Amino acid sequence: MSIFEAFRRAMLGLALTGGLAIFAAVVFIGYCAYTLPLTRPVGEQSPAAIVYATSEGTPFAARGIYRGEKLAADHLPKNLVDAVIAIEDRRFFEHGGIDPRGMMRAAWRNLTGSRGTEGGSTITQQLTRLTYLSPERTLRRKVQEIMLAFWLESRLSKNEILANYLNAAYFGAGAFGIDAAAHRYFGKKAADLDVSEAAMLAGLIRAPSHLSPSRNPKAAARRMDLVLEAMVETGALDKAKATAARNHPPELAMPPETEPDDNYFLDTAEVEVKRLVGNPPLDLTVTTTFDPRLQDAAEQVVKNWLSGEGAQRHVGQAALIAMAPDGAILAMVGGRDYAQSQFNRATQAHRQPGSLFKVFVYLTALSNGFTPETIMLDQPVDIDGWQPKNYDEQYRGRVTLRTAFAQSLNSVAAQVAQTVGIDKIIATAKSLGMQSELPSVPSLALGSAEVTLMEMTRAIDAIATDSKSIEPYTIRSIKSQTAAPLLYTRPETSAERPDWNWAPMMQLLEAVVTEGTGKAARVDRRAAGKTGTTDEYRDAWFAGFTSDIVVGVWVGNDDNSPMEKVAGGEIPAKIWHDFVSEAEKIIAKPGAPAPEVLTGSGRPPPAVAEQQKQAQPPAGLKPAALTDAAPQSLRGVPRLVDTATLVLNGATVHLSGVEGKAGEAVRELGRYIRDREIACEPVGRGAAQYRCKLGDYDLAEAVVLNGAGAAAEDAPERLRNAEEKARNAGRGIWRQ
Repeated sequence: MSIFEAFRRAMLGLALTGGLAIFAAVVFIGYCAYTLPLTRPVGEQSPAAIVYATSEGTPFAARGIYRGEKLAADHLPKNLVDAVIAIEDRRFFEHGGIDPRGMMRAAWRNLTGSRGTEGGSTITQQLTRLTYLSPERTLRRKVQEIMLAFWLESRLSKNEILANYLNAAYFGAGAFGIDAAAHRYFGKKAADLDVSEAAMLAGLIRAPSHLSPSRNPKAAARRMDLVLEAMVETGALDKAKATAARNHPPELAMPPETEPDDNYFLDTAEVEVKRLVGNPPLDLTVTTTFDPRLQDAAEQVVKNWLSGEGAQRHVGQAALIAMAPDGAILAMVGGRDYAQSQFNRATQAHRQPGSLFKVFVYLTALSNGFTPETIMLDQPVDIDGWQPKNYDEQYRGRVTLRTAFAQSLNSVAAQVAQTVGIDKIIATAKSLGMQSELPSVPSLALGSAEVTLMEMTRAIDAIATDSKSIEPYTIRSIKSQTAAPLLYTRPETSAERPDWNWAPMMQLLEAVVTEGTGKAARVDRRAAGKTGTTDEYRDAWFAGFTSDIVVGVWVGNDDNSPMEKVAGGEIPAKIWHDFVSEAEKIIAKPGAPAPEVLTGSGRPPPAVAEQQKQAQPPAGLKPAALTDAAPQSLRGVPRLVDTATLVLNGATVHLSGVEGKAGEAVRELGRYIRDREIACEPVGRGAAQYRCKLGDYDLAEAVVLNGAGAAAEDAPERLRNAEEKARNAGRGIWRQ
């Protein structure tokens, strides 16, 4: 074969191969054109978003996808257009959909490392990806992207392409579209963005999740600087204005990131929003009952106890709910770490409440003829084979109902329940908002049914406020972020008073804190509540209230394993004490009178006096037993708590100016008083102190003079003189 023949054949082969390649390319391009997804609309809408605000109206969290309003092609904000064009596609108004020069510039900068990685796609190409194409990276998708870019350029004006692009782009933090992003980050419309805000948002388009100022504010600021520099290069901004924009960086309209454990509250609020207004196709602003200061305090207290004593005593989880007296949920801790577990132990966990359930037993009893002074026999009982025992397996014989409740005596509670009837107790619990199943069995009296912390806290709230029922709530108002009318506002409510013997129940609840199983919960003002502990220490509870706040606490383990003998009067009561102590400082109103501060032995001030038992409680949702009603004169034979704290006719009395002592000093004072009657007069309206006399003798002076107690810092001169005499004589606590 000649050289010429070989060359001819080679050329024919190349021609055939080239022809086949061209044919294949034409077929492929035809296939790409045939499968173009032209039916998807530009600017497809997305679900609505919700901004959650605190009770003061400050945004603190956002969920869902922001929609915002659509920008019109003939009303594009200049600051925004200049910023986006400068950083995304400088030749946007010059090219026909594809920009080879832009591709080459981007490739050069990527090779040299100038300004980091940069893309070469035009805004038109990016719009095709946003609205028509899947995110797959294939040759077919790239070819279709180019085709669609030319097609869009032939159908839409440049301003229409840019408007559709800005309306469809994702800007991070759930914001789709530039107006949604402006509302999400800066609380304003896109048309109102200043230079620095427009530059920051324009910079997000390339990597919205990474550069989002709500997640990475430093990276967002660096990207904003880069956009401002690009705007100077394109002539859209002079250097002086760019410098001014850098010196006045944007301020976010809400915190950079939602605190993780706030999500327990947000999950609850989200359910309530859907119950109230469903899923309207609107971006919403929801004003909640949330108080971030109380939430921070609650989280910190729970964390401290779980990582401290809780870790040593096999306590894996805790939950806390704080309510205002009207049922507004102010703070919620649903577990130790939302990131690890989204299960809300405050609202979803059904656990046995133990003795906390006795509040229903005793409330029913007090409304059926019992009084705090009713005498019961603490003894072994057998109810159809069920033999409840006291927690210490000891029995005290004759005790008052008040003592039985304060000391959480199981045998007495079981007897009381049998007397009044389990069905009546169930009816009481249900009327106070208990929704869990309550089996009609004798052991129900000791909390054998499984309930939630939310149920128990709302019931304690209702008892505290003398209300038939309290409905917990998280939402105050719901409105659209557009000009639409208010969708929901919580109506004014008034308490409906139930027909029960309420004042004596307050005495029982206060006795738990002053002298019973809940002493660890005592704070420097009136407080009341109830402890709860289940078999083998699998659950421990404390729920109680002051005049300002109602708080429920639970601790335990998710696998229901026992703790190391943790009772309700220990870690739960201590969590309650620490949180309420902080909460009272936080919610105190400027200029309001200080709460009743305790001196002496540190015992809370007296409960409602005996003479007030039959009085009609004041209207309004506020624990009236814990407010500053004027104490009354009291007379009778006292029972001693310590040498400065007496229980007289069911009310707790503190000797004014005395720091009480326990132990042998109490027994000596008891022998001194014996069965004699004392008369007590309150010291000032609403005060926590009394001056008592035994015959003609001042009881406080007798206590201090005999060294059975010390004079408090604010004690009058007569008590200071008595203390000096006792100290010089070496009496009682002053013995050498």
